[in-house]
Amino acid sequence: QVQLVESGGGLVQPGGSLRLSCAASGSIFKINDMAWYRQAPGKQREWVAVITSGGSTEYADSVKGRFTISRDNAKNTVYLQMNSLKPEDTAVYYCNAEVVLVARAIVSSWGQGTQVTVSS
Repeated sequence: QVQLVESGGGLVQPGGSLRLSCAASGSIFKINDMAWYRQAPGKQREWVAVITSGGSTEYADSVKGRFTISRDNAKNTVYLQMNSLKPEDTAVYYCNAEVVLVARAIVSSWGQGTQVTVSS
């Protein structure tokens, strides 16, 4: 019913930047919160940032001041601008969206993940 497709991951040197995108499609009436999570090898998935439909944002302490989450409601897309990247930011990054379907059911949808590797 809803598909989330992430893009923008890759290999970057410490101190570099990447911009992730996540586009939602399907039987969407509207999207409430959109968020980014990440999972490093051998670790549990952790929350990174969230943005409400009204544009309010919150960040994990580990990324505050370096990452910026934004969204384009017309395109059903959420972005994560990552600056001053560190090796410990290496992980698979997943987007998540709380979607109100055309049928008015509410579902929590996940993307397939995109790999971000920070290494020299």
